[in-house]
Amino acid sequence: MTLPLDPPGFRHDVAGTTAAEWEQHLREAGAPAAGDLTPYSRVVVLAPHPDDESLGAGGLMATAHALGLTVELVLCTLGEASHPDSPTHTPQRLAALRRDEAVAALAELVPAATPTVLGLPDGGVAASEEELVTRLVEVVGDGRATLLVAPWRHDGHPDHDAAGRAAATAAARTGAMLWEYPVWAWHWGRPDDAPWSRLHRLDLDPAARSAKRRAMAAHRSQVAPLSAQAGDETLLGPDLLAHFVRPSEHFVLEPLVDDALDDLHADGADPWGADSRWYERRKRALLLAALPRERFGRGLEVGASRGALARDLATRCDRLLAVEQGAQAAASAGERLVDLGHVEVRRAAVPDEWPEGRFDLVVVSEVGYFLSPLALDGLVERLSSSLTDDGVVVLCHWRHPVEGWVLDGPDVHAVVRAAEASVLPPVAATYVDRDVELLVLAREWPEPTR
Repeated sequence: MTLPLDPPGFRHDVAGTTAAEWEQHLREAGAPAAGDLTPYSRVVVLAPHPDDESLGAGGLMATAHALGLTVELVLCTLGEASHPDSPTHTPQRLAALRRDEAVAALAELVPAATPTVLGLPDGGVAASEEELVTRLVEVVGDGRATLLVAPWRHDGHPDHDAAGRAAATAAARTGAMLWEYPVWAWHWGRPDDAPWSRLHRLDLDPAARSAKRRAMAAHRSQVAPLSAQAGDETLLGPDLLAHFVRPSEHFVLEPLVDDALDDLHADGADPWGADSRWYERRKRALLLAALPRERFGRGLEVGASRGALARDLATRCDRLLAVEQGAQAAASAGERLVDLGHVEVRRAAVPDEWPEGRFDLVVVSEVGYFLSPLALDGLVERLSSSLTDDGVVVLCHWRHPVEGWVLDGPDVHAVVRAAEASVLPPVAATYVDRDVELLVLAREWPEPTR
């Protein structure tokens, strides 16, 4: 447990809310069960510092391992700043010591497992939050069968909060389920302010409880003094540890949040250079040329960004609906297209917020790789139920790697190709070069007229 550089209203050596106070409220509140672990084949646990995972989710890790699930531990830091005034241990020595303790603790919970150490600076996780998201997405990958476990994003410690936010973003991008564990919130928080409506309970059997106790004890640099000298004091005393020896662990289930794309559009910015880059202008020209018909009745663009492509599609559609998840981008698109009475811009997160009715043209351009694999499957299902009998689907994506997300353009097109034989129109046309890939799905291709 590494202390906050600027503790938000609490200290480890000042009395907080006791475990007994929490226990009474936990019994009265009757937090619902978190659910069993059978939907998952894998559990990925994120810890800002060595020991956080043992305290907040050690019982879950032992339980998951006993059920035969793959359990992986990802350490953001090695906790080298836990004793900044130590006269006996340099930060380098502390990092080596705490790494050894993390390996020993993990062996009690998941024998033969080894932690993944990201090497972020202790006390500086927030400054590396974007990097953490990217690294975590790489670890999780396709998260459809993964339970991601991370600190509660409102735990009160800046490293914990940043790790929780990064996990929420990574879960949104990978499709993983996210459970968040409180650590410091048990100490500084008050039962009256607890997120009771979102708090869930995982009961631990005796074997899991015993493994968790052994794992906690393995973090000797935190649960015992480094030496008798000032600056080497115990960080996790009996009162603090009492919060983590309950017969159950508690997790907060919060909504997932990923504001990265919306932040890119802040203040009307044009992050992709839609109006200035030759790639963007050329891509739109290729897409328009690939449309098999001159006119379409009702069109849908998924992921409108600032509306550059929608303005071009409006010349080919009697009516056009452009949907965009981000508030900033949707507002910019609305302003750009306000003079076109047959075009509607709507803020919506696909595939969950899908427009009603049928469309004879659906365009998915430069947005498929910003979906999780699970959400992309959902998009395919939506497309299959939203096309008219002669409806056309056009996909257009950048072909280079997309850092920070699971999928790239070719991945998206491969998923759609795999589905088209059963639920979507067949592939009618393709175009591929170094930078861009186009895929046109259509049951009918009109005869040319001269």
